[in-house]
Amino acid sequence: MRTIAPCLAALLLAAGVIAVPAPLAAQPARPTSGLNAFLNITPKRLTFDGRRRIGSIVLLNQGTEPVTVDVALIDRVMLTDGQILAVDDAAGRADGRTATSQLKSAKALLQLSPRRATLQPGRPQTVRVRLATLPGAADGEHRSHLTVTTLPPRDTGSTAEAAAAGRTDNELSFQITAIYGLSIPIIVRPAEPDVRATLEGARVEFAAAPGDGRVPRGPTAVLALDLVRGGASSVYGNFEVRVVGEKKGSEPLGLARGVGVYPEIPRRVVRIPLSRAPAAGERLEVTFTDDDTSPGKVLAKAVL
Repeated sequence: MRTIAPCLAALLLAAGVIAVPAPLAAQPARPTSGLNAFLNITPKRLTFDGRRRIGSIVLLNQGTEPVTVDVALIDRVMLTDGQILAVDDAAGRADGRTATSQLKSAKALLQLSPRRATLQPGRPQTVRVRLATLPGAADGEHRSHLTVTTLPPRDTGSTAEAAAAGRTDNELSFQITAIYGLSIPIIVRPAEPDVRATLEGARVEFAAAPGDGRVPRGPTAVLALDLVRGGASSVYGNFEVRVVGEKKGSEPLGLARGVGVYPEIPRRVVRIPLSRAPAAGERLEVTFTDDDTSPGKVLAKAVL
């Protein structure tokens, strides 16, 4: 008798937004609407406080077929290497238990509408987010992650009996349907933000770069450092690496955008790929600018 395995979920979540994975392989498999969907979400984060209590995000299905999605709030924590994991996953790791214990969840403070929607190709769908309760100022920053997950088509997940109906062979086959997901942080700040940062341990390292399968590439220069959160609030901003004394208007040697440190950790490791290795005698200046409370403000700078 032929059987069909249940759908397997593949939800990859990276900092800050968190990514849409490639479809899982299927053998044999037929096309499904979930596999053809590509989700986009705007903005990449929402922040609420005593002055702003209503916000919204826009979802866009850039695929060719309709796709149904669930919208939920899920608590996630950041680890010192920059990974963002669901609290249940992080709690099982030695490097995640402390972060999990420090997280202040915003799930009970927020309301979402709608919780489920069918996204037509190319048509934006608005999800409204409301801050229902503002905690006391002494409670500090709260956060949860708004997570959008695709649902498999209704005809996926047939029973073994239904799958075997009308078949005379003894073939065993499986259908695996990918589930896509995106996640953004929703931050609640009951008090005025305290955003400060410093950079420590800046150094140039060389990391192996993947080749094209035929010709291996040589090592890639990377600027590695620790981004240290100095205030009580999370920090979020952009890195730029330049050669000291270079001509105005020249291209930076390295860029990294949307890098943050959440309150459950004091610091995180950041690695910024460089377009080339620094020449002998060159000095590098790395700048971290705010992209949250005061966009463009320099929060930290280091020279090496």
